[in-house]
Amino acid sequence: MSRKKREEKVSPQVSASESRARAPRAPVAKYDRTFERIYRIVLRIPRGRVMTYGQIARLLEDRYSPRLVGWAMHATPQDGRNIPWHRVINSRGGISTGRVVIQEPELQRWMLEAEGVVFDGRGHCDLGLYQWSPAQNKSSAKRKAMIDPGARRRVATTASAKESKKTNSIKKVAGTSNRAGKIEKDS
Repeated sequence: MSRKKREEKVSPQVSASESRARAPRAPVAKYDRTFERIYRIVLRIPRGRVMTYGQIARLLEDRYSPRLVGWAMHATPQDGRNIPWHRVINSRGGISTGRVVIQEPELQRWMLEAEGVVFDGRGHCDLGLYQWSPAQNKSSAKRKAMIDPGARRRVATTASAKESKKTNSIKKVAGTSNRAGKIEKDS
């Protein structure tokens, strides 16, 4: 008996659907979780701002590639969250969906331009102007939280008090002030 026939007798053939049912779902679940992490980041990008695929991949901290972020953007679910997939662009500030979205290759650019993002003649936006970072947002929120609105008023009041002291001392040197606040010179 040949080796092939022996293997067929020992291991019965399993249909494709049965083998899929037995296959572990962990890798798919892992990517689902990763895609959801990507979507949570993308949902935070403000209108008129962009992030790059690589920037999001670095935020994931699991050594994922920018290409995975691109796959997640291509697989964006059509649910009630309205994930702004169009706010994720390539590292040159350009659109990378031209070959993917065949029906409307300029759709992403149009959507960004409607939000105020300006593209140059080569089809790139200025990342120095439009790129957004969650770290910047956190640091500005911390700065705002650290500054007490009452402290601002106290500083302003103190400054105005110092200014009025200077004005009063100048008035004393120059002469006296009448009720209207005008300085009268001593004769």
